[in-house]
Amino acid sequence: MGIKRWALLILAGSVLTGVGIAMLLVYTYRNVAIPASIDGAVRAVTLQALPRDLRLAIVFLLGLIVMMIGIWQLSRALVSPFVKDGNDNRDLARIYTEHRGKQGVVIPEVVAVGGGTGLSSLLRGLKKHDLAITAIVTVADDGGSTGRLRSEFDIPAPGDIRNCLAALADDESLVSRLFQYRFDQAGSQFDGHSFGNIFITALTQVTGSFERAVTGTASVLNIRGRVLPSTLENVHLAADLTDGRTLRGESTVGHHHGEVERLFLEPASPKVYEPAFGALLNADLIVLGPGSLYTSIAPNLLIDGITQAIRWSPARVVYVCNVATQPGETDGLNAADHVRVVEQLLGPNVLDDVVVNDNPASEL
Repeated sequence: MGIKRWALLILAGSVLTGVGIAMLLVYTYRNVAIPASIDGAVRAVTLQALPRDLRLAIVFLLGLIVMMIGIWQLSRALVSPFVKDGNDNRDLARIYTEHRGKQGVVIPEVVAVGGGTGLSSLLRGLKKHDLAITAIVTVADDGGSTGRLRSEFDIPAPGDIRNCLAALADDESLVSRLFQYRFDQAGSQFDGHSFGNIFITALTQVTGSFERAVTGTASVLNIRGRVLPSTLENVHLAADLTDGRTLRGESTVGHHHGEVERLFLEPASPKVYEPAFGALLNADLIVLGPGSLYTSIAPNLLIDGITQAIRWSPARVVYVCNVATQPGETDGLNAADHVRVVEQLLGPNVLDDVVVNDNPASEL
């Protein structure tokens, strides 16, 4: 943090100030007549009745105790942002330690925004490079294991969060593979559930906070980077189609087979997760996608704070377009149509680059 030199300077200044005060007191004691009415009180306060060596030891020990109390309280104040309600929240400290690099070397801050398998695939590649990585993930998914847990426990979607946490963990870690394990016993209440989704849900119930559950899971997996939800609110994706239909739920919107006229979240205007907002403002590079246009990229951009932060950020903004259209979701849309939808949500002149697949389509 670059504070040692200034701490030493403060210490040196304190010592000089103390010596100056001591010299003033000695001068005053020797040259200023003390009224008889307060002479007794002064002698008691200055411990005149005690031997000089004992007085010196008492003053020294008293100063040492006061100094140790100050250091203790300062340490608590510095550590408090990383500890909540007694739960160790080391993710920020670990990120700083891992990415601070050699002195004088600036580590690029890369923020990836999206969801689904596209974002987790991107993170697996990014973590192999010397980057400070932050993933901002949609929490609007309502299908499969995630949807069942959302409806039963009224929490934001844990599925995409889980995928990104596992992607940033050690690939060979038994714990990361455990988090991706999916029960497949037909007829069982656990059938279709991912262990990681259950773990995050249980930790949310234990801590009383989805935010702490994500942070705790990141600590368990010892991930390289941060995974942040775009919002902590339990939002649902909805779409108005040009044929007059209104679809609700990400899983439904993803198979709409029609032209989307308006995409929105319910409840409207969810509050952005503040660490995600700050990460975007401080980024050197912002990557949107790859991922499903309407169900992975757009839900994040429908949160006002996310789009504002991207517009205000000095970072280069790159949109990674899907390699092909998705049946039922982007039928008939070409690459330019994908970009048009993103720009409608972000605003004009925000995207700097677009990565597009130019390989010839196979028969599949």
